[in-house]
Amino acid sequence: MSIAPTLAKYLDQNVTYELLFHDPTMSSMRTAEASHVPGDRLAKAVLLRRDGSFLLAVLPASRRLDLSELRAALGNDIELARESEVDAWFADCAHGAVPPVGECYGLDVMVDESIDNEPDIYFEAGDHTTLVHMTRAQFALLTATARHKRFSM
Repeated sequence: MSIAPTLAKYLDQNVTYELLFHDPTMSSMRTAEASHVPGDRLAKAVLLRRDGSFLLAVLPASRRLDLSELRAALGNDIELARESEVDAWFADCAHGAVPPVGECYGLDVMVDESIDNEPDIYFEAGDHTTLVHMTRAQFALLTATARHKRFSM
């Protein structure tokens, strides 16, 4: 499958990046291991439902989402989206391979602060065998309008 078309078009218009390939994996930490990338530098995305709309939370693969922290910041109406909702939002991606770039999919984004100081960022390109790699500066361009807060553990 390689890079999702929606993501590729958006990245090509906005940042400089490279693609890396790895053996198929089904979790972000396994992807980090297979790619020899530190889990702190692999950004994963979680789709959340909030008051009838959706939001993409971006955090390192090495960390877990802390819903209580997100609820404290955004209100108690935050919950994980259903798999069918994730598949609908990311229709050009393989199931479970959600890229952490919400703007090209029409989603607001919240980025965990723990990823902000990493020198390089990697993330799923929309399948389970392709990673996007870019510098911290390029990732900052992609998340310039996102809210940055600590919400992982």
